[in-house]
Amino acid sequence: MNPIQGTIGRWQGAGLMATTLLGTGVFILPQMTIATAGSGALLAWILLTLAIIPVTLVFGRLAGVFPHAAGPAYFVEKAFGRTAGRTIGLIFLLVVPLGAPAAILMTFQFVNELVPLSGWKQVMTELFLLLILLALNLKGIQVSAKLQFGLTLAIVAVVVVMFGAGGAHLSDLELVTSVSGTNVTLMMAAAGIAFWSFLGVEAMTHLANDFKDPKKDMLPAMMLGTVLVGLVYVACTVLLLFVPPTDGLAMVAAFDRLLGGYGAQIIGVLGIAGGLSTVNVYTASVARLIWSFSREGVLPRYFDQRNEHQVPVRALVSVLSVMACVIVLTYLSGQELEHLIAWTNGVFVIIYFASMMAAAKLLSKRYLPLVVCGVLFCAMMAIALGASMFYALSLVVILAPLLWWQKTHHTRKQVSLINS
Repeated sequence: MNPIQGTIGRWQGAGLMATTLLGTGVFILPQMTIATAGSGALLAWILLTLAIIPVTLVFGRLAGVFPHAAGPAYFVEKAFGRTAGRTIGLIFLLVVPLGAPAAILMTFQFVNELVPLSGWKQVMTELFLLLILLALNLKGIQVSAKLQFGLTLAIVAVVVVMFGAGGAHLSDLELVTSVSGTNVTLMMAAAGIAFWSFLGVEAMTHLANDFKDPKKDMLPAMMLGTVLVGLVYVACTVLLLFVPPTDGLAMVAAFDRLLGGYGAQIIGVLGIAGGLSTVNVYTASVARLIWSFSREGVLPRYFDQRNEHQVPVRALVSVLSVMACVIVLTYLSGQELEHLIAWTNGVFVIIYFASMMAAAKLLSKRYLPLVVCGVLFCAMMAIALGASMFYALSLVVILAPLLWWQKTHHTRKQVSLINS
């Protein structure tokens, strides 16, 4: 099979995981959830962080025991057959046209804090960022892992300094005690938005073969990243609850208020770098999934080519080209960021649910309580997203019969060849 040779360790993996989850959302999503649920956003973040831990444990164990470039698609195929696995793989591929522009749009809120851009100037700058991602990925995931580990430390350091500077104000906690009267519907809606922050748990499983020892390092790396990210989001939400509402980025206003200025520069640079990190990991994950499907005959053999750094070059260029097209179409159609986030989240609810069900079959019974928690988490997210689940369910309804027909067609061809 000539598999990808692992080059990254536990701490680099934790950095990849953390920056993927922090990425575009760390300085934006708390503000969006507060706008939706007020002080109830804090409880939404705490519950979401606790709920994602069993899901991360299950994904980490699956990736450690069954490392494969196809990630969740491979787990589901191993548990329920080719059609189910490939359906999950293809809906992951088809979420990129929604997730990539959403991530880029969020990133550009930071760019606009530094240099206001609009119209086609913004679109051209977004396309230039994709060229940067191409250059980064061509050198292999180990380069990104080292850079993103440093970025994780920088983001955490800024949040810790801000939290420390705001310590004198945090004794006024009546806003937290008011959580008890929170509207549950609004809190669930906030959790539906916040779920975006934990998209990336499954993306790491596509990179399992890039770890030197996935069985030993995959689970600790994913757990370190997830817990750290949850704490950072909760801290950011607490900070923003003490900052008066603003038309711009609330984290910039909070930084200026607590530390006396330069918020646009520091938060802006970290936000841009974090956003690029998220898109970078998803780009690498999708490229490896395309490469894997190419080797298995699901997609054309054209994508089965890697460079000296074990990077599937043609798949990578194709993914970034699709992202570029969608960025232009998103600008022309004027799609709202909240819609893109909700539709993307719906697809990942399906992927997470299918992976939890696969884990119930593939892992030992001692993991069953974690699997049950993971399934309940998926049900909670589906309810929170409501009608936004329609896009994800439509993809499954359309793709599953087509893939079943493809499998049946190939089987008949093989039988006819044998008989002849």
